[in-house]
Amino acid sequence: MKNRVWKKMLAGVLCAGMIGTLALTGCGSSTGNDAADAAASAAAEAADDVSAAAEETGEDADQAAADAVSMMIDEIIVQEWTDDTYEKCDAAKAAWDALTDAQKELVEDPDYFGRDTGDASADDPLNGDDIGENELLVVSFGTSFNDSRATDIGSVEKALQEANPDWSVRRAFTSQIIMNHVYARDGEKIDNVDQAMERAVSNGVKNLVIQPTHLMHGAEYDELVEQVSAYEDQFESVTIAEPLLGEVGDDATVINDDKKATAEALTAEAVSVAGYDSLDAAEADGVAFVFMGHGTSHTAKVTYSQMQTQMSDLGYENVFIGTVEGEPEETACENVIKAVQDAGYTKVILRPMMVVAGDHANNDMAGSEDDSWLSMFKAAGLESVDCQVEGLGRITGIQDIYVQHTADAIGG
Repeated sequence: MKNRVWKKMLAGVLCAGMIGTLALTGCGSSTGNDAADAAASAAAEAADDVSAAAEETGEDADQAAADAVSMMIDEIIVQEWTDDTYEKCDAAKAAWDALTDAQKELVEDPDYFGRDTGDASADDPLNGDDIGENELLVVSFGTSFNDSRATDIGSVEKALQEANPDWSVRRAFTSQIIMNHVYARDGEKIDNVDQAMERAVSNGVKNLVIQPTHLMHGAEYDELVEQVSAYEDQFESVTIAEPLLGEVGDDATVINDDKKATAEALTAEAVSVAGYDSLDAAEADGVAFVFMGHGTSHTAKVTYSQMQTQMSDLGYENVFIGTVEGEPEETACENVIKAVQDAGYTKVILRPMMVVAGDHANNDMAGSEDDSWLSMFKAAGLESVDCQVEGLGRITGIQDIYVQHTADAIGG
């Protein structure tokens, strides 16, 4: 009974520390760096009290302290932005920092704060003011993997800025969960779409071009169009450029120049990274390349089937398209494994067909869990299975497609 009560006390103290933090910052008013520092300090004091108490009372209290931090992390794994989001993130990070190493291991998701994904300072969030009259807003789903954010998304943004020197390139992400994670762990603030649009309005932007880094006209693209429509009357012109793979088309046979260029650029990069002179040389060595996309229940899922058609039309017989979600059905991992084996290939190289090599690439594809693609392909008895954990965004040919789509939008 004593231990159960103590767990509740620890969780209550830690959450009370968070509430106190929110009160210090005025529950949502934008009070600047001083308020943020005060918030972090107050949260740290509360977390220190809990950590000290846990050290005095043994293993059960250690778990209680970890559980309290898990609760605070759960509070910020949400898609909706609220006025107290930053304060909640500050409190969760301060509480995590106050835990002992042993307590951190007991947190439900110790990787949330504990996993090293690279140097966040290498990334530019592109959230500055002084934009000017012409803005190019690059909208991505986002990733909390710092290296990939800088190398994949950042490379696309830099290519677009270089190609459009008279336009100010800015960034927005659509995943609030990711933005909260990046801020809580690394202190980097990235605008969501509404924040970016409001920044453009307050800066007096007249001409706004939005370049999504999404692959297709799927659910995220549709949601972006709807969000932007609420701001259209505040600019002289607003144009949303095409996503990477262009128009969807009606069925699996419909392909276009964007899909062809993407297939060629992705395959050439994968072959080069694998150390082969050509795709034919890899095929002669028994190697199949499997490009893993996300998958979707949206009608745009036919895009993945079209990409497989495109690979076949290019003569890329040892290239297969799969998806994490297994939609469309033929792209499910078990079906791709069967297709690879039926075709007689004994070696497989897995690579994401995603703009960033983030959570899906590192965990769903290349992770050590039994249900990762790496583990499932190995379990199928193939001679070798290797992973290339690299996103599309770092490939020059992919950047060129986005640059052309932006040029079409500006010129259109």
